[in-house]
Amino acid sequence: MEREFLRAGLSSAEEIQALGADAAYSKLLCIGVRPHFIGYYALVMGLQGRKWNDLDRTEKEILRKRFDEIVAGRKADQASELDAFLDRIGVIDTAK
Repeated sequence: MEREFLRAGLSSAEEIQALGADAAYSKLLCIGVRPHFIGYYALVMGLQGRKWNDLDRTEKEILRKRFDEIVAGRKADQASELDAFLDRIGVIDTAK
């Protein structure tokens, strides 16, 4: 993950901590990292100073919902980016 965070422009644990797990993970998705729930919740646990598997069922369900929202938000962003690109090259008109 260190290499991926560097590619995303985050070079220290302090930067990731300041940004927060959700925004930091979203940056990973923006550079093309494939979404993986365990990686996300390991990040959350690590930023809390906990072992990666130190969570109960309820907490895991809450994190799963947050993860799904982050991934869905990125997919929506990608669709918007694609529409903007297609508009720029004249394939579609998004001004409608």
